Amino acid sequence: MCGSGLIRASEVEAAKACTNSACAFVLYRNPAPIIAVLVVEGDKFLLCRRKPDTLEGGKWCLPCGYIEFHEDYLTAARREVKEETGLEIEIAALLGVASNFLRPDIHTLAVAVLASPVGGAMCPGDDVDQLEWLSLADELPSFAFSADRHMVERYFATRFAGTPVDLAYAR
Repeated sequence: MCGSGLIRASEVEAAKACTNSACAFVLYRNPAPIIAVLVVEGDKFLLCRRKPDTLEGGKWCLPCGYIEFHEDYLTAARREVKEETGLEIEIAALLGVASNFLRPDIHTLAVAVLASPVGGAMCPGDDVDQLEWLSLADELPSFAFSADRHMVERYFATRFAGTPVDLAYAR
């Protein structure tokens, strides 16, 4: 805030503190919120293969992405699924929240929702190059994000319907 340099406060705090003791400004490093959408139709779920030039390229994930500053998590879920798959969805429930420690500099907090397709035409887009409907009976591919595999396996093992979402909350 004062223009002085920043130094790492401590690894535990994951923060940087101002070198000027009179300022006492601290810049905290926080996880970035993302949305992950488990799109289910019957006993099948939708996975996306990430383009080679993306983080964990060539591996598979749920339709997902960063929640933008101006949007709520439900709007982000609809946008990400539309961008990556071409599908329109109906969100049924909040499934869970998990941390993804992807690299020393990337920590995301994944909010997972359960949804079903209600329209659109399936076509890979944005940062994915292939889409696939799978079931747990299929040989599962290599997942890009551990939280995604956890959400898929947990949902199909328990058929946990999740916590209902208030769609009036979405913008």
